[in-house]
This record gives sequence, structure tokens and C-alpha cells, in this order.
Amino acid sequence: MKLSNGALVAVLDGEKLVLFKNTDATEITLSAIDTPALEERASGSPGRRSTGGNPDDDTQAEDGFAMSVAEVLNKWAVTGKVDELLVIAAPKTLGELRKHWHKELQAKLVGEIAKDLTGHSTDQIAAAIDKA
Repeated sequence: MKLSNGALVAVLDGEKLVLFKNTDATEITLSAIDTPALEERASGSPGRRSTGGNPDDDTQAEDGFAMSVAEVLNKWAVTGKVDELLVIAAPKTLGELRKHWHKELQAKLVGEIAKDLTGHSTDQIAAAIDKA
């Protein structure tokens, strides 16, 4: 996958968000940027309860984290702070994010990678993008 110079890359799972900017138009060169403050949420999508299918509060907290990340990315897309966005997220987290994308953000998405790469090095993340 090719990324434009300045494209934003969001790497997350249910608990952690790491942001990068691509700083080269010819190859993937990621530079870490500051992670914004996220609103803490007790749960994600409305109507979820602890049951056999959704067993614990940790799952609800992870969904709430994804919803908070989506809110920040939506705001950035609407206000023009981001022109292109690649999201790399654990599959479950990516599914929760998709429920909350604003249409402006959807228009700026250049790709999604359903992998948990939050604990990986910048070089490993760049290699995963290059292979996608």
C-alpha cells in the first residue's frame, strides 16, 4: 500500500492508540505524533450488557475506547486536520470503530488493516503497511 506524504496512520487496540504521519511520498516513513486526550467512556455502543456473548466490563471498556478514538478522528476529518487516514486496528476494535465513522472520515480513509500492531516497532508497522 502506498501512502501520501502527510497521511495519518492510527494504530490501536482496545486500550492503546499510537499515531503516525507518513513523511515521505515515495516510501513509507512513519514519524510518531502526539496522541490526543480521549474522553473516557464506561461502554461503547448503546444496548450492550454483560452477558454470555459479552462477558465482562473489559469488553465494554474496549468498545468505549474505540468510540472515543472514532470521535477524535471524526472531529479531525470534519475540521480538515486530516486529509488521508489509514487505520490499523485489532479486528474487534476495527469493527467497533466502523460503527462510529462520520461520512467525512469515511471519505478520507485510504485503508484499513485488521491487525493488532500496537506493540510493534515503527519499522514493523511500516512493513505491514507496505505489504497491505
